[in-house]
Amino acid sequence: MSETPTVHFTSLPRDQIAIVIGATGGIGAAFVRHLQQSGHFSKVLEYSRSTNPRLDLTDQATITQCAQDAKTYANTHDNDICLIIDATGYLHDETFQPEKSMRQIDPDYMAKQFQINAIGPALLMKHFCPLLPRSGKSVFATLSAKVGSIGDNRMGGWYGYRAAKAALNQLVKCSAIEIGRNKREAICVALHPGTVDTGLSGPFAKSGLRVQSPFEATANMLAVLDQLTAESSGGFFAYDGEKLPW
Repeated sequence: MSETPTVHFTSLPRDQIAIVIGATGGIGAAFVRHLQQSGHFSKVLEYSRSTNPRLDLTDQATITQCAQDAKTYANTHDNDICLIIDATGYLHDETFQPEKSMRQIDPDYMAKQFQINAIGPALLMKHFCPLLPRSGKSVFATLSAKVGSIGDNRMGGWYGYRAAKAALNQLVKCSAIEIGRNKREAICVALHPGTVDTGLSGPFAKSGLRVQSPFEATANMLAVLDQLTAESSGGFFAYDGEKLPW
């Protein structure tokens, strides 16, 4: 099977700046690859815990520094920042695994979920969304998850992850309302990437469930972003364009 073709943009202005946060992760690196291969952007700025400057969601000072770095680059090159993608996320590690029962709820695990999946992205919106231009289509997109949908929750479990992603969805909605007051064409949305073959969700893929490669998933999400309008701001969308319930 051939690789997913290069993404082509029709709704975002050409020769402007795109930013990928979490750029060295499986999904983030795939976003960077698509954006660079498209030839649509003058520059793709990459930020993560291993870039220079580094960005750590648990350290607001690093977020401030990276936002300033992006602003300086844009001003120096007289370009707008028209696309910002937050490709960060946390589900499990060597210490913690998603809870199957309320008996497994752990305050440290839940705090880490909220720090990385809700508080961190909120700080990204705080420092990066002001960099979007006042006119013309622009996008801030953050990776949420369908399991963060309260309306779609039929199985329970995964308490910390579900709750943190539900909180992220609310933060996106609040930010979209505020941003839209003076940037009427700006879009702030939450995206569900689907099950992707990465270290985050790959180990939890169930038999028969569609599992996408990072390159395929990011191509699908970029196609969704290209189709969104200002009326979509504050929404929660899946990789196939489906509008998801809160």
